[in-house]
Amino acid sequence: FASFRNLLRDDFKPYLLKSNDKGKTWTSISSNLPENGSVHTIEQDFVKADLLFVGTEFGAFFSINGGQSWVQFESELPSVAVFDLAIQKRESDLVLATFGRGFYILDNYAPLRELTGELPKVNSHLFNIKDALLYIQTGKKYGQGASYFLAPNPEFGATFSFYLKETPKSKKAIRQEAEKKLFKDGKPIPQPSLKELDDENNEVPAYLLITIHDGQGDVIRTMTKKPSKGIQRISWDLCYDNPRIQKAEKFDPFAKRNGSVFALPGTYTVEISMVQNGQITQFAKPANFNVKALNNTTLPSQNREEMVVFHKEISRLAKAMTGAIQFTEDLREEVINMKQTAIALPISHDRLLPLLSDIQKELNEILVTFNGYEAKASTEELPPVDMPLYSRLSELIDTQISSTSDITATSTMLFNILKEEFPPVLDRIKVIAQARIVEARKLMDEKSAPYTSGRIPVWK
Repeated sequence: FASFRNLLRDDFKPYLLKSNDKGKTWTSISSNLPENGSVHTIEQDFVKADLLFVGTEFGAFFSINGGQSWVQFESELPSVAVFDLAIQKRESDLVLATFGRGFYILDNYAPLRELTGELPKVNSHLFNIKDALLYIQTGKKYGQGASYFLAPNPEFGATFSFYLKETPKSKKAIRQEAEKKLFKDGKPIPQPSLKELDDENNEVPAYLLITIHDGQGDVIRTMTKKPSKGIQRISWDLCYDNPRIQKAEKFDPFAKRNGSVFALPGTYTVEISMVQNGQITQFAKPANFNVKALNNTTLPSQNREEMVVFHKEISRLAKAMTGAIQFTEDLREEVINMKQTAIALPISHDRLLPLLSDIQKELNEILVTFNGYEAKASTEELPPVDMPLYSRLSELIDTQISSTSDITATSTMLFNILKEEFPPVLDRIKVIAQARIVEARKLMDEKSAPYTSGRIPVWK
């Protein structure tokens, strides 16, 4: 291959040639490259000979058919002069150097090797999946000022390259397209009803559902992504589903949901479906991929399976304890609202308010057991007290979340203490929720109190 420029003669045409006889004869493969975009460099894939990359005066292009046709790289790459290209073979990364002293990296361009002229004819396609490396990520640079430049790394985890021919249309988009056609044809445009407009506003947009299965076929993680036309990438952070409650003011199927503990190295399966208006359509059949542990651990675990089981037990404990804390806070808020409402009710000071005050006092004690006492400046100022349960849990999680080593004796001790001390506290919360709060709600109803949360309004 040969590329050259003729700029000194005011000629900006792309000159790109190919020879199959060691330079005796040459054929132009400029094809559909822009007429005023001089070619600066060319690279050939080391696996698929017909996969070519060129850097031009106005961006970079690739060809899957030996130069018969070219496609421009447009996503996040500006239309700048690309003066040099290099291929990192181990990762199949394409590195671009621009005239503006910029560097760009296309991470793992291997899916381009699978591109054929048949791809636009299929509705969807999941490309081959590269092995995912499992390791503990380091933090960002700190304390170095502007001495060193920091660029983002490729997204951590298993990356799935996925092609989608078309994206589903919402009810609003369908209506607006129909209105444009009627307008163009000079026909009357019907006015949508308030019910139809309300349905459009409340419609949940279509989303991709990515499901990860382990080697036994069990679902260990589900993720969602906004569908987009063409080739897109989706990453799994190699973690199990997060057991914690996900709070939201409004339902958002695209809200980011972080994982919990890392999965084991091994073989996993991914499948991709489209969810629209409650209907699930499979777009990519289950495909296997491998998760491999990066061999960079100073103190590697001798029994990784045992470590993952321990992490999952911690995750289940954290789910129960954080849920119990939130439930206790919700109960206390309900009790305070009932007290504030009951103070104006006739004959509520003899039984109802004392009962609510006793419940609030016990809830406060339970929250102290979980969270400890609040210090004005530092916890070091507080007198010696029992260590709060949530502090033990936080220490346990912080120790394990960034470790790939064997379980320590301290972590085991912390977990055993929590297993012993948490259940009695949970039992106290159950008694309040299932008996004492119920009794208070009945007394509120007997006194015809205004509505408070947890009570069903009564009308006779």
